[in-house]
Order: sequence, then C-alpha cells, then structure tokens
Amino acid sequence: MILPVLTEPNPLLHQQSRHLQPEELKLPKIQQLIQDMAETMYTKDGVGIAAPQVGESIQLCVINKEYTASPNEDMVLVNPSWEKASAFKATDIEGCLSVPKIYGDVKRFKKIKVNALDKNGQPLQFVADGTFARIVQHEIDHLQGTLFYEKAKNLREITVE
Repeated sequence: MILPVLTEPNPLLHQQSRHLQPEELKLPKIQQLIQDMAETMYTKDGVGIAAPQVGESIQLCVINKEYTASPNEDMVLVNPSWEKASAFKATDIEGCLSVPKIYGDVKRFKKIKVNALDKNGQPLQFVADGTFARIVQHEIDHLQGTLFYEKAKNLREITVE
C-alpha cells in the first residue's frame, strides 16, 4: 500500500525516533510497514525513505536497491548509526520527499561505517561510500529529527515536469 508522505512543516519530522526492539521486527505490522515504505519510495521516485516520513516515529529506513551493495534487494536499516570511515567529505545536491521541490547542496562524509539491524533483527555492519553513503546519512538524519535543508547551502526550488 502506498503511504502518505509527511511534508514540512510537520513536528513529527523533527522528533528523535524511538529504537525498535528486535522482537518487534517479527510483528506483521512492522513487516507490512517495511513493504509499504518500499512501495511508497518507488512510487514517489525516492532513493530512500525513513519511517518518520510516513508518520511512524521509529528507527527504520529503507534504501533503494539500485544504490546499495546488494542490487537484488532493498536495504532495510533498523536502529542504524554511522561513523566516518574517512576524513574526506563531498558536497552534492540533495532533495527530500518530505520537502518537495526544494534542493540544496549538502556536505557529507564520502565513506562511512554503518551499524544496524536488518529487517529480521540480525546485526548488520558494512562500509558505504559515494552516493550510497550519502543516502544512508540522509535517512539516518531523518531518524534523528533532522531534515537535509538544515545542513544545506544554496537552497533553491526546482520544478520537474
């Protein structure tokens, strides 16, 4: 099911999300939420989506398989955290499903080490770089209540027809 995406201004988008317990991942409603988030992300042409964007204040995000190291399956991150794996940063343009038509230049680490649980509650550790690292940082920001424009420079409206 395609879920409505919350847009600015909405206080839920600025709240720290709660951690999920591994046993919660066994609940049918959470597994359905993961499927619905993925369907919503693809319908809205997103590269990632975080639970707060669909009204659920939990530490859960889905990343489009085209940008992950495993092109056969979307990546589900539960309770994710990251640390820099390199001191190098890069600036690139970002947008967000929750801030329609607004884009800005955001500086982010080029390479990060990620710790999370997968959709089954199993520990997940990996290194992400390039666009994949940027998407992970953007989605984890959502889980912390931060939107990209709070870090962006040169904000501008771009209308795509």
